[in-house]
Amino acid sequence: MESTFKEQRGGESVLDLSPRSTVGGGVEDVYGEDRATEDQLVTPWTTSVASGYSLLRDPHHNKGLAFSEKERDAHYLRGLLPPAVIPQELQMKKLMHSLREYDVPLHKYMAMMELEERNERLFYKVLVDNVEELLPVVYTPTVGEACQKYGSIFRRPQGLYISLKEKGKILEVLKNWPERTIQVIVVTDGERILGLGDLGCQGMGIPVGKLALYTALGGVRPSACLPITIDVGTNNEQLLKDEFYIGLRQKRATGKEYYDFLHEFMSAVKQNYGEKVLVQFEDFANHNAFELLAKYGTTHLVFNDDIQGTAAVVLAGLVASLKLLGGTLADHTFLFLGAGEAGTGIAELIALEMSKQTKVPVEETRKNIWLVDSKGLIVKSRKESLQHFKKPWAHEHEPCNNLLDAVKAIKPTALIGTSGVGKTFTKEVVEAMAAFNKKPLIMALSNPTSQAECTAEEAYTWTEGRVIFASGSPFDPVEYKGKTYVPGQANNAYIFPGLGFGLVISGSIRVHDDMLLAASEALAGQVTQEHYDKGMIYPRFSTIRKISAHIAANVAAKAYELGVATRLPRPADLVKYAESCMYSPNYRTYR
Repeated sequence: MESTFKEQRGGESVLDLSPRSTVGGGVEDVYGEDRATEDQLVTPWTTSVASGYSLLRDPHHNKGLAFSEKERDAHYLRGLLPPAVIPQELQMKKLMHSLREYDVPLHKYMAMMELEERNERLFYKVLVDNVEELLPVVYTPTVGEACQKYGSIFRRPQGLYISLKEKGKILEVLKNWPERTIQVIVVTDGERILGLGDLGCQGMGIPVGKLALYTALGGVRPSACLPITIDVGTNNEQLLKDEFYIGLRQKRATGKEYYDFLHEFMSAVKQNYGEKVLVQFEDFANHNAFELLAKYGTTHLVFNDDIQGTAAVVLAGLVASLKLLGGTLADHTFLFLGAGEAGTGIAELIALEMSKQTKVPVEETRKNIWLVDSKGLIVKSRKESLQHFKKPWAHEHEPCNNLLDAVKAIKPTALIGTSGVGKTFTKEVVEAMAAFNKKPLIMALSNPTSQAECTAEEAYTWTEGRVIFASGSPFDPVEYKGKTYVPGQANNAYIFPGLGFGLVISGSIRVHDDMLLAASEALAGQVTQEHYDKGMIYPRFSTIRKISAHIAANVAAKAYELGVATRLPRPADLVKYAESCMYSPNYRTYR
């Protein structure tokens, strides 16, 4: 990836550190959020010591009926609560019972968002302890439907909305956010939300959902997270005509106006929050996503989950699958359906890992990887008409106009779908993969579930149970001829929370490709024989916090090795340090 972007940057690398970073220490744990401070007494500060009615309405500090008798006296809560004192575990049990009463996933999503606005620690406690059940509710696929209906379900603002109306005043807008010590920003312009297209201002559901996972799965403090939507208009006619639409009613700004506005935003972020704030670009359209990552990779701590996060989680699955397939990455051939942000990002990271393992230049390892876009197989004869990010994948070959012809011609070991178009891995395509592979590897990565290239059941049935399968959105276990198969989920949530947390705890000032490889290797290392026995190439989400600690430690180690870490001295045991820094959702005792 870095080699691709260096051309766009005129040869500049992220390690050139332009401009140089200033070294700074850690950020004080004001709210008592980290695991390391769990046993310390906390004062419930807002602008003053929160008490009484205001304390019950402050989501940072509210504990509902869990306030002890002593706390009720000390903070003027007598009479404002029923007399019962109910511990957090019992509150969680009651909430999960209520959530399971809902039949519609969107209703569960709304209930969870209302809980977050009411009682932050209980929200995260419920999410952390029931992550496998609730991840599809707060993240894909339900978050996609939530974004589509965001105008209708909108209750109160979450995060910052920065529209073209704020041009020239973005720094002032950032200062309106109540928290000063921000460590992670997730920002979208809403142009390409999942596989759903341009949702404009309603894309805010994505940064909100991503940051909930940064906290629940990765351990980043909620007070240090800031979701932002950049509203430059929308080209979605349906939204522009919708009376409930909450964004600017105009066509999208493009070209110089767009990039000048984004530049003001990036400059304001650095000025307000410093060098070490991580800015994650989320669901930008392809043409803008690559441009922004290339432009700001050498001056800011930036990361694009669609390009880099997806790549890292897929690479981890591929590395883990070698235990079932045999051989090394370089022994296999990969064919992608989809040549946008995700497809080219994954392809480049695979090529980099192959290059690292074989000591062969990345230009050579790319030849093991083929991409199909809407016009067919990407080949040399098409090179002049290709977008710049597709050109490295234009190899010498006869043209193939469709996926089936490409599969038959290339005979790949692995077929990876990042097209955003559902049902494109047809029975003929999957059967062709099974015809020349004893164990075909098929990854249908497009989100949400409706856009998946094929279902788990189709993949197992059409390959007679021989496939190694993973998808972007979750599928239930499949029973075929008396055997139960557990489909893997190549979910970015395995990678980005741990990666971001590793950058935060090391005080890193740049993101380098080697950090992505380190994250992939850490994730692949968490797959055990028990998983392989069930055909799984990813570990279970129930252990995600342990996984994230190992990923964070690996990423932090690489940051120190590359000389871009500012948190000094380096901790002796990075895994233990990561665990101690993780946000703990358990209630604190108030003075």
